[in-house]
Parts: sequence; C-alpha cells; structure tokens
Amino acid sequence: MRLTLATGSAFLALSAPALALTEVTFATNWLPQAEHGGFYQSVADGTYAECGLDVTVIPGGPQVNNRALLMADRIQFHMGGDLLQAFNAVAEDIPVVAVMASFQRHPQVIISHPGEADSWEELKDLTLFIGDNGFTSYYQWMISEHGFTVEQREPYTFNPAPFLANPRSGMQGFLSSEPYAIQSEAGFEPNVFLIAEEGYSTYATTVEVMQSTIDESPEVVECFVNGSILGWYNFLYGDNEDAIQMILDANEDMTRDRIDFAIDMMIDFGIVDSDTALELGIGAMTEEEIEEFYAAMVEAGVVEDGLDWTAAVNFDFVNQGLGMELRPE
Repeated sequence: MRLTLATGSAFLALSAPALALTEVTFATNWLPQAEHGGFYQSVADGTYAECGLDVTVIPGGPQVNNRALLMADRIQFHMGGDLLQAFNAVAEDIPVVAVMASFQRHPQVIISHPGEADSWEELKDLTLFIGDNGFTSYYQWMISEHGFTVEQREPYTFNPAPFLANPRSGMQGFLSSEPYAIQSEAGFEPNVFLIAEEGYSTYATTVEVMQSTIDESPEVVECFVNGSILGWYNFLYGDNEDAIQMILDANEDMTRDRIDFAIDMMIDFGIVDSDTALELGIGAMTEEEIEEFYAAMVEAGVVEDGLDWTAAVNFDFVNQGLGMELRPE
C-alpha cells in the first residue's frame, strides 16, 4: 500500500529539498490498526516529509514475515514486537537493531470474568488459556516471578468460546482486542490485567533497522524516528482524523469504534506515553530498564545468560524529549 505524503507543520529541523524526498519502506507486523497510528499520522500530516522522507507503509498479517524483508534489505524499517525479538537477534547473530520503542508498556493482558478473579493473585486459581508463544515467553515469567503453574494452563486457539463457557477461566489477550470483542459480542465488561503493571517490563512495538542502515544513513534513521515520535503525540492528542481514515481504508475489517476503543485504552493504560517517556519523551529506551528485563527473562529461562544484548539496541535517536510539549497539561 502506497501512502502519499503531504506538506505538514515544520516540527523537524532536518533540512531536505522539497522535491528530493528519500523513499523508504516501513513494514508493520500486523494488519492496520490504531496501535500503528503514530506512523500513519506522520504520513497523513506530512511530518516525515518535513525531514525528507517519502514513506511507504506495508502491513503485516497472518503468514506474513516482514522482518525477513528487513534482513534481505528489501525494506528499511520494520515494526518489531518486544525486546525478546532483540535478544533473539543477538543469539542468532542477526544485525537487527531496535532504535525506538513506541510502547513503554506491553499491551498483553490476562482477562477474567468479573466476580471470579478480581485481582492478579486470584488468577492463580483459574484455568488460563494461553497460546504457545505466550507460554514460552511471558507465561514462563508468570511462573518464575508470580507462582503461576504449568498445570493451570490450557492452549489458547484464539477462540474465546472456551473462556466464555467457563467462568472459572482466564484468557490471554491484547488490551484493545479481546476486551473489545467480549464487550461487543458477549455483552459484559471483563476484568483486564495488564501484565506490564505486574512487572513484565519489556518495551514493545519497536522500530527495527539493520545496523548497516544506521552506519550508512543515520540521517534517514533520525528522520524516521523523529517523525514517528511526533506522529504518536499527534495521533494520541491531536487531530488524527486523516490517520484514522488511512487505517480504515487500508483494513476493510477495521471499524471506527474499534479504533476509538483502542486509542482510549492506550491512553488510559499508558501504553505509549508513560513511565520513562514522561521524562524522556515517547520512544524512550534506557539501558537500565532493558538490563532489568533481560535479567528477569534469564531467571525465567526464556533467554540464555551471557548475551550481549546491547548489540541489538541503539539509544542515539531517542531520549531527547522531542515533542513533549504536545502532551496535554
């Protein structure tokens, strides 16, 4: 999908001839949705163009491996998942580098029926439907850090029917997805437990590039990161109508009410703009926080000890407070 840039407000100071935009491609890791809104925003309002980039956004989806396109040098930027991907890149000696964290808090949640488990601790008494990827990652941390058990876990097949049929069960989900579906289709508001609030401290929705791109075109990386940071501020707090329309046009299954729900949840739960971002700006990453998460994952047996995870993260383009004046008082 080609997204045409327009001239926007002059937030960025990088110089670029008006008719000499550098073409780059950014690939997401799922279908267009509100969780990608900051990137669509900077296409829609011309922020990327202000510093010289003509950005094409291509979506991910089921059975789509856009990260492979990054490693094959067919795209310049990729939407990563969380820091476990960065750690795995080091383990596999792949020179993929995270240069920005769109999300300060992972949007992974555990959902329960009201009145059955009204606290995180009470989830330990339930059957929990957890998918295979979750079982080998955050659920191992839940076992190690919080005392959940292998025995209470049942495989999650991305079908909420078993959860709905069993009040004494919980289910994995994403903050703006499963809770919305349950409210809309089952008619009740579930309890929602954000695992980030219980200590699962990874960043998420990173921006990944190859190390060679940083070495050869740091100004391009700087423009894309700066534009994305400003895009998130404007999408969450400013006029986001054009970006929302782009998302709707690009995903025929998306609806306006789902987008509005997701934006509200991202703001209410501090997914994008919270914690370190309140001091250093959206996109922030710190060595201390990554080291803490790495140590927790080693303790949980999710990643091996002794990895030089610093090779998979670059802090040069973030932590500068860009755009913080756009946050409402």
